[in-house]
Amino acid sequence: MILPTPAQTIGPFYGYALPFPGGADIAPRGHSQVVTVHGSVRDGGGDPVPDALLESWQTVPRPGPGSMRRDPVNGGFAGRNGVDFTGFGRVATDADGHWAIRTLAPPATAPYLALCVFARGLTHHLFTRAYLVRPTEDRLLSTLPPDRARTLMATGDGERTYRFDIHLQGEKETVFLDFRHH
Repeated sequence: MILPTPAQTIGPFYGYALPFPGGADIAPRGHSQVVTVHGSVRDGGGDPVPDALLESWQTVPRPGPGSMRRDPVNGGFAGRNGVDFTGFGRVATDADGHWAIRTLAPPATAPYLALCVFARGLTHHLFTRAYLVRPTEDRLLSTLPPDRARTLMATGDGERTYRFDIHLQGEKETVFLDFRHH
């Protein structure tokens, strides 16, 4: 007889098992156009979530490879080479729920970072966007009431620095996207 395994919620192991060295450095260190995007993950009570994990993707800001280097032997992703822009990052929140990534500003045609949030208590990860600038036209933003669209806007927080806080629930809840499988 096989005994059932105990039910578990997601995490808090994500913050310890999945981050990798340099996961927050989407753009090469020392690149002259690096921007920092940071913020915090907050629960429904407004308290910081210290062991969440964020993944970030974005469009390549200029023509180029924009992906992680491939291993020439097996074709798998070998990671960053310290020179090329990767477009992908993974970072855990710290004890205060804070996170930060260093990247290049996305292009005007898609001026946002796509974010995926993993956190304890979530049975399914959440997707959202962090717009660094408000585009003149955007299909997603145009469908949202202004107060909800504001939850997707990062705010300037210094030279080449943006703040984007993620609220999982509550009055300030961030807009999360639902991707349906077909």
